Amino acid sequence: MSWLDSYTHRALLEAAMVGALCGAIGLHVVLRRMSFFAMAMTHATFPGVVLAAVLGIDIYLGGAAMGLLVCLCVLALSRRRDHHAQGAATSTGIVLATGFALGVALLSATSGFNRNLEAFMTGSIVTVTGRELATTACVGAAVLLALGVLHKELLYGAFDPDGQRAAGYPVAALDLLMLLLVEAVIVVTAPAVGVMLAMALIVGPATTARLWSDRIRTTILIAVGTGTGSCVLGLELSTRWNLAAGGTITLVVAAAFLVSLLISPHGGMRRVAGGVGRRAKEAEVCERVAHPFR
Repeated sequence: MSWLDSYTHRALLEAAMVGALCGAIGLHVVLRRMSFFAMAMTHATFPGVVLAAVLGIDIYLGGAAMGLLVCLCVLALSRRRDHHAQGAATSTGIVLATGFALGVALLSATSGFNRNLEAFMTGSIVTVTGRELATTACVGAAVLLALGVLHKELLYGAFDPDGQRAAGYPVAALDLLMLLLVEAVIVVTAPAVGVMLAMALIVGPATTARLWSDRIRTTILIAVGTGTGSCVLGLELSTRWNLAAGGTITLVVAAAFLVSLLISPHGGMRRVAGGVGRRAKEAEVCERVAHPFR
């Protein structure tokens, strides 16, 4: 009997992988101020999932395809020359509402939720299969590889997109890649917490980590640790008290953030006049990324 034959072991491994992956990608989402866009992507995959369920194809494939379409639409709308500074946020809001409305309309034309669709929307980590574990591992490895190889370029775009463009970097391609990486993480996170709660697992650990450190590498490690720990602890609590795993994991993420907000060096109860200092450090990081050999 294999160790992975036990559903609890599969769920534990899935929780650890998803938590680490969300923590790693989440820092880039927070630094780029993409939290609202991440929420839009989680909601906009809804019609793709419903349509895939209606057509009888893999719902994860449907969600990924719709996510790709959303990435291209918002990126194109936000880069129109006649858009003002808030163009990206406006476009994102429109796409979010339209996508979710389309999903509701498609769902109303069907017989309702089937088991696979409900698991994708709300999460069912205790029923994760070996195939889903393999998918999470492969996608996670690809995402982490991309983040590692393009670490400096992605950070440069997060702190100074105008400077990155002036330096000759392919900003549009890097932005699209970042969006695709986020969408890939959302799709593989769905079995754990559901597509609707995926944003909390992506943004929460990274936001918590930023309360504890200004250093990028340290923040990444804290975010990965917080994400992994929250998923594992949430799974344990949900199993012990017979609660929904996705909701419990999200509540643990929220609790970690609230505790950090109270006791961390950069939290509300211990906040010092360090806003200028943090910006100076971010500018210094940006300068090192742009000119690593100075």
